[in-house]
Parts: sequence; C-alpha cells; structure tokens
Amino acid sequence: MSRILIVEDEKHLARGLQFNLQAEDHDVEVAGTGEAALEMLLEHKRSFDVMVLDIMLPGKDGFSVARELRDAQNFIPILMLTARGRSEDILNGFEAGTDDYLPKPFELSILIARLNSLLRRRKWVQKEESSPGPEILRFNGKHFDVDALELHVGKEVHHLTLMEAQLLQYLIRSAGRPVSRKSILEEVWDLHEDTDTRAIDNFIVRLRRYIEEDPSHPKHLQTVRGIGYRFVVAPDHENK
Repeated sequence: MSRILIVEDEKHLARGLQFNLQAEDHDVEVAGTGEAALEMLLEHKRSFDVMVLDIMLPGKDGFSVARELRDAQNFIPILMLTARGRSEDILNGFEAGTDDYLPKPFELSILIARLNSLLRRRKWVQKEESSPGPEILRFNGKHFDVDALELHVGKEVHHLTLMEAQLLQYLIRSAGRPVSRKSILEEVWDLHEDTDTRAIDNFIVRLRRYIEEDPSHPKHLQTVRGIGYRFVVAPDHENK
C-alpha cells in the first residue's frame, strides 16, 4: 500500500480523488492549502510516497510549495496539476522541482497511470538503496551517486530530483552519441512526445549549472543542433 498526499483546495475534486485512489488500495490524505502540506511534510515529518499538487492554491501556490520542499531537501515525487496544460505552468513546475504534470481537466485513469509511474520510480530508487553497494557514475573528476540521487562536483553536493537524476543517468550512459528530445521524453520520463520540449531544455540548463565550469559554454552537455544533446565524459581529452 502506497501513501499519497493530495494538495487540492477544491473539496469535491479532492474527495473524489481520495475515494478513487483508496479504491485502488492506496492510503490517501488531503491537505487543502500549501501551508498545510508543508506543515505535514516539514514540521511533522510525515512520510508519503507521492504527492498530487495543484498549482492554483489559496496562500502559497504549488510552485512555492515545491520549491520549499526541495530547498528543505525533501524529494517526495510530485505530480503537478496545471490549468489547461499551459506551457508556462509546466516549465515553472519543472523548474520548481516537480516530477510530472497533468493538465486539468483530466481522466482519472491517466492520473492513476501517472501516479503509478512515479511510484515505480520511487520503488526503484528504494530498491537500489537497499542493494549491496551504491552505483557510482564517474566523469572527469565528478561523480554521480545514482542511489542517493547526489551529484558530487568538487566539494559541492547537489541533491537531484528523480527527473534530474534519471536524465543525467540516461545522458551519461549514452555518452558520446546524440540523443533526441523525443527519446528523452519517451525513454527517460515516459511522457508523450507532444510535451513541450522546452521542459527538457530547462532541465539541461539546470544540469549545466551543476557540472559545467562555464554553463554558457558547456563542454559536458553539448547541444546537437536539430537533434538534441550529447554527453561528453572527458571533453578536454576529446579536444586533444
């Protein structure tokens, strides 16, 4: 049984989601405001496997809630509910640290499928953490602890969200060859190819801030015009 937190101020929608998710054998609680959700997660240290977070909330909106959680090193998987799938909402949500999005109005079956996908990612990470010894991906004096979702660059440690970690892991394992935005959407995040690809570009910008000496002139995460991106493990060596 998975524990799900719904953060939604529309009571009829929240109750409907709670009823249907409980029917799927999940343990579900509801918070009507962003402040209530933050109190549950940060002050009372309540543990949930995934959170459904509406953007339009009274008081603190969903973007603020997601940012505060990530700033507090809380990396609960977040499914963001947006208004009509506006691209600016999707991009802002990913920037705030959400893991997936779903535009309103939505079909219940699609929401359940998205939640199950996030829960599978969560269980995968927990399984990896319990395995004998961490998986470490190393490149050019840096290393990425896949199990802990931690990127170590010199003395700095960057805690990644699930989506950031999955993207970086995919790029490192595809090192040397171009990967398209379409393959990232489908193979990494299990999203439809009609998703606004600027979301991917936004994630690339964030990863470049972590690993590049000069993010405006990237050496590791290179843009391949007309295709997507290519990860270079040892750029200085390649240029010799």
